[in-house]
Amino acid sequence: MAHSDLDQLAIDTIRGLSMDAVQAANSGHPGTPMALAPLGWLLFHELRAHDPKAPEWAGRDRFVLSCGHASMLQYALLHLSGYDLSLDDLKAFRQWDSKTPGHPEVFHTAGVETTTGPLGQGIGNAVGMAMAARYLGKRFDEGLFDTTVWTIASDGDLMEGVASEAASLAGHLKLGQLVVFYDDNSITIDGRTDLAFSEDVNARFAAYGWHTLDVADGNDLEALRAAAKAAKADPRPSLVRVKTIIGWPAPNKQDTPAAHGAPLGADEVKATKEAMGWPLEPFHVPAEMATLREEIVARGKAAREAWEAKKAEWAKAHPAEAAELDAALAGGLPAGWEEKLPRFEADAKGMATRAASGKVIAALGEAVPTLVGGSADLTGSNKTQIAGGDFRAESEGVPRYVYWGVREHGMGSAMNGMALYGGNVPFGATFLVFADYMRPALRLAALMGLKTRYVFTHDSIGLGEDGPTHQPVETLASLRAIPGFTVLRPADANETREAWIAAMRCEGPAALVLTRQNVETLDRDGAFASAEGVHRGAYVLKDVEGAQVVLVGTGSEVGLALEAAETLAEKGVKARVVSMPSWELFEAQDEAYRAEVFPKGLPRVVVEAGIRQGWDRWIGEGGFVTLDRFGASAPYETLYEKLGITAEAVVAEALRLVG
Repeated sequence: MAHSDLDQLAIDTIRGLSMDAVQAANSGHPGTPMALAPLGWLLFHELRAHDPKAPEWAGRDRFVLSCGHASMLQYALLHLSGYDLSLDDLKAFRQWDSKTPGHPEVFHTAGVETTTGPLGQGIGNAVGMAMAARYLGKRFDEGLFDTTVWTIASDGDLMEGVASEAASLAGHLKLGQLVVFYDDNSITIDGRTDLAFSEDVNARFAAYGWHTLDVADGNDLEALRAAAKAAKADPRPSLVRVKTIIGWPAPNKQDTPAAHGAPLGADEVKATKEAMGWPLEPFHVPAEMATLREEIVARGKAAREAWEAKKAEWAKAHPAEAAELDAALAGGLPAGWEEKLPRFEADAKGMATRAASGKVIAALGEAVPTLVGGSADLTGSNKTQIAGGDFRAESEGVPRYVYWGVREHGMGSAMNGMALYGGNVPFGATFLVFADYMRPALRLAALMGLKTRYVFTHDSIGLGEDGPTHQPVETLASLRAIPGFTVLRPADANETREAWIAAMRCEGPAALVLTRQNVETLDRDGAFASAEGVHRGAYVLKDVEGAQVVLVGTGSEVGLALEAAETLAEKGVKARVVSMPSWELFEAQDEAYRAEVFPKGLPRVVVEAGIRQGWDRWIGEGGFVTLDRFGASAPYETLYEKLGITAEAVVAEALRLVG
């Protein structure tokens, strides 16, 4: 067969597999994979540098299917390209414990680079991948990380605000390694896109500073090749608008919403295969596909070996840097980095935990050169500045500090892409209340188990005069609700140091939640336990013989618990004080340790300047000094008093419990 005939055979195979898998599952999206089959095949067969037998090779081009509902496109391509995904895996599409879930999941299916499905997130991930490539290229060797991030996005992706935030940043930074193919099929679930979407997308992206191109027919391989070549050659990020017909070539359901979110139906599958001249048997893969698979595997192996040879040659000339590169790609941290972080002397006046964090971050920047990130236009407030070059369109030196701008959602999504690319530890910062802007990205970071680090300052009503719009009374509870997401709210400067160490050691995402107002730096060599207790999530900060009640606090409210314990002692009631900076780390301890901290039968009172939700698990039928309303605008001392977050309230609850 001629090469063009083999291409068409492969494209038809992808269409057939996509129809059949969705039909067998009685669930899924067949139309977009069918329409995008030519583009997908071109990417995997010709354009992309990848090795199916070494899917985690560091020098590979990345592929992001931002429109994750089109997952059968990716699964069919992985199978036909020689990845570890069998025909039986395709037949198990969307079934329990299969390698082919409804939307692609990284670390679950070989060859999937990121978990996609929530629209717009994949574009943000791709931006972060391009940023990570720039960082590694500038730090080590640009020739080793001159990789392309190939991305396919849908109308829905481009409607979501996160895509706009990320695209704006990508244009500003001139991330030329990023190529996004926009599948313009004019169809959404509700109907045609002109119900809600009529903008000139190319003009919008051109305004962001992108290079834009058009392909009038998504079946035209030559036009797709030419556009891809032009996009890759341009120093700007590129958007290639590709006009497709969803569900092509289904005779009755093409170009309709019926091809989007449901199986075509047995009759339409039969009619489509007849129109294609395709065998009616489900999951048909022609024998010729084996030859094409071998082609892709051989080409991928050759590309990987060439990259490895280039890396080896570079390593001979730069042995120390090569060792650092290998360590960075392995995700390790330098030996002894913890000892380079500051410790803090006892001080009654103390400092805000955000200020202590700033000192720790500055030291971390020196001790851990893979730490890369910044703040969402709050550098001075979040205290996140680190030494090194800034991310700019023309970065001088190694770019490490990111001025994310007022783009929390884009920041979170790009951080996920940076972590997925590897070789760096991404961090981002904003006020705690604005974590809500980036919640979808936080959730996905937890779902993927990414080592992303967050600095959330201005953590309560303690931020004062800005008022209830900025006072995150419910945000702690919402973050604690995310499975696999570690929240750390330290009580003083030394707890902040240990919280950073704990966060850096976490296998998944972790957030430090920090005060605006000063808190006392406790004397860890005197009356109070070591701040290393942070690593166990909760620990006895101050104990007494024959304790009658346990007072539990987090962050700035630990000081209120200590004050309450002194008042109770004057009244003849003995109180143990527990600092509980992290529910998640405490949950990871064994039952014996948890029982040591919270002895059975001993009543407990919690004080936290947030809502009660979730605390019942740890406090039981105890006392709660928490909030059940939004804050207000006033000096923070007034707010604590007026809203009842006081040592006196803790004392009253303790006395009630002990009778």
